[in-house]
Amino acid sequence: MMKLPVMEHFYTIQGEGAFTGYAAYFIRLAGCDVGCVWCDVKESWNAEGYDRFSVQEMLHWVKDAQANRVVITGGEPAMYDLTELCEVFRKEQIFVHIETSAAHPIQGKFNWICISPKKFKFPIPQEMKRADELKIVIFNTSDFNWALQWAKECDSLCKKYLQPEWEKQDELLPAIINFVKKYPDWQISLQTHKFMNIP
Repeated sequence: MMKLPVMEHFYTIQGEGAFTGYAAYFIRLAGCDVGCVWCDVKESWNAEGYDRFSVQEMLHWVKDAQANRVVITGGEPAMYDLTELCEVFRKEQIFVHIETSAAHPIQGKFNWICISPKKFKFPIPQEMKRADELKIVIFNTSDFNWALQWAKECDSLCKKYLQPEWEKQDELLPAIINFVKKYPDWQISLQTHKFMNIP
């Protein structure tokens, strides 16, 4: 039975992107080889030292919380084959959402795929077609061109979000607002969980 390294897991409110405001059970897998300088969970990068759990154990967490939506995040969850996880959770009518940089092939049949491309390790271009949601973290003004570049690789129905890096939010929001006015198929995503002081 496959076991995956889990850094943390908790039931909370989704704070960003297309499902902002919905209750969701987060499972944060340990291990990441992307290495964003502004990452706020750098402790997730090294998978060593974290306990490993089976998909059935994870399912028990979610069902005990009476959650109907699970978000698999990291770290970089696409480092792992999540086919079994998706099959087990979807069989139980649980909505399975992944948040990934797509720097690795996305393995598993997810209900929702959020791809957030990173400059530190580029996404696999063909994976971009699978994105239901494209989320670009804006850390400096050059990231706007990065956003437009990767949007071209996505399906026309993909929802597109710009999200200011938390520490630079006040500085960058005016430029993000102007961008969205110019490109109205984009939306602004804010990390509302941080305003609510929840995980």
